[in-house]
Amino acid sequence: MGICHGKPIETQQSQRETNNPSEFPSDHPTPTKPPKASSKFPFYSPSPLPNWFKNSPSSNSNPSSVSSTPLRIFKRPFPPPSPAKHIRALLARRHGSVKPNEAAIPEGSECEVGLDKSFGFAKQFSAHYELSDEVGRGHFGYTCSAKGKKGAFKGVDVAVKVIPKAKMTTAIAIEDVRREVKILRALTGHKNLVQFYEAYEDDANVYIVMELCKGGELLDRILSRGGKYSEEDARVVMIQILSVVAFCHLQGVVHRDLKPENFLFTSKDDNSSLKAIDFGLSDYVKPDERLNDIVGSAYYVAPEVLHRSYGTEADMWSIGVIAYILLCGSRPFWARTESGIFRAVLKADPSFDEAPWPSLSVDAKDFVKRLLNKDYRKRLTAAQALSHPWLVNHHDDMRIPLDMIIHKLVKAYICSSSLRKSALRALAKTLTVAQLTYLRDQYTLLGPNKSGLISMQNFKTAVLRSSTDASKDSRVLEYVSMVSSIQYRKLDFEEFCAAAISVHQLEGMETWEQHARRAYELFEKEGNRPIMIEELASELGLSPSVPVHVVLQDWIRHSDGKLSFLGFVRLLHGVSARAFQKA
Repeated sequence: MGICHGKPIETQQSQRETNNPSEFPSDHPTPTKPPKASSKFPFYSPSPLPNWFKNSPSSNSNPSSVSSTPLRIFKRPFPPPSPAKHIRALLARRHGSVKPNEAAIPEGSECEVGLDKSFGFAKQFSAHYELSDEVGRGHFGYTCSAKGKKGAFKGVDVAVKVIPKAKMTTAIAIEDVRREVKILRALTGHKNLVQFYEAYEDDANVYIVMELCKGGELLDRILSRGGKYSEEDARVVMIQILSVVAFCHLQGVVHRDLKPENFLFTSKDDNSSLKAIDFGLSDYVKPDERLNDIVGSAYYVAPEVLHRSYGTEADMWSIGVIAYILLCGSRPFWARTESGIFRAVLKADPSFDEAPWPSLSVDAKDFVKRLLNKDYRKRLTAAQALSHPWLVNHHDDMRIPLDMIIHKLVKAYICSSSLRKSALRALAKTLTVAQLTYLRDQYTLLGPNKSGLISMQNFKTAVLRSSTDASKDSRVLEYVSMVSSIQYRKLDFEEFCAAAISVHQLEGMETWEQHARRAYELFEKEGNRPIMIEELASELGLSPSVPVHVVLQDWIRHSDGKLSFLGFVRLLHGVSARAFQKA
């Protein structure tokens, strides 16, 4: 349950939620090769990760970046610590399982002395339920089947997650349990999320009573099918996973441990529905904030988690790994050690050349590739993934949910210069039918008036319609209230498309160059004009300390003083003054 394990699958099974021995087909390490930039395209925006997080504990390319190495004493710096060891130490410290000779300086209130292990949950668990066989075991607790003895659940078979209080030896571990119950209680009701019933406690344990899913893990179902699914069956699984994850993300909850072991089928039937379980590592995240604690499972952890700055996009990476496994039966990133797995996650590209990938549809491959983009800015959101051509015509009974990224993009658009707004309007005119369908769905969810216009207040009311207590705890409602308070004119669908475009996501597509070239042609006709460097600097909000004639000289054509193609592409990205100062 959340421990980062990278040992071969036989060893890994002892830490899973069940005790069923099983293993994937043998894999081979993924070759490491750097991402390639198109030589035909003049502007390439690499992932920010290698440059933004030079002091990351997971980076082993720069020994001097390890701040704990006493360089002034030793002639040669020690090699940087293994990211696997770093994560193991962090998890051990988080849950109080550090051995005496491995103790580290506590972070915050991590001493067991004086810890309050009273949660305020109901008492007398044994009077209401009778525990039966153990059905799963994780790193910090175990799950049993049980039967209700009285009350609303009398005679009902349930699952009970038992978490011993003796293992709650840190304030963080206690807060994890408190938050898990709070999130389950707030989110319960979604058809693809395990239903929460009640929480109890006594002096020894916390008991979380939930729906009993009798169909087994998704991992076991994959293995029973010979290690992989057909495209059609994989679609059914992915739609259910994306549906519940989109719901969680809209409420400001990131799961942080998505993997096949954490999805259960309700029954043994082939058409049984799938349920997400184990929110023990889940957390709240506000749309404009980042998390920094390293949690998860090695094979499914996103690169930015290792760099300790991530949001809901980390869950989408994990879903990409699950999709890769479903379709081909092997892991996209594999090594014999935990450190090797993390190096592969950070540096290697998954292979799409070996069987069965050449025989799979172009849409299936594109779907997986767009989830496994190492640059989290270019990754699909859950709502966008449901709108992807590979899935869009296969879930007629489910509406695409509201996407919180729309609020972030519209806010950025409103705060942009008039010149950037013109550039984005030109780019919006190059969107495909599939991309416009997603935007039309989002526009409809915002509730346009009879004239087909939406106001900023619509962004708040749309979220309120599907909000839960989790959206308050995650401060999502606080964020959307801030967005809705911005003074701006009502948007028609055309301007909404310009405002809701993610340039980074478009850049992650193979068709990005065509989009950009076509948009520049339109911009030349409708929005481009002669502009002085000083005026452009003012449009971009650059400070007087930035040497504008140096950094902006390639933005403007010398022939007529208009914005060049390079300047147009950089303008689309909304380059900040801070980025210029770094340059």
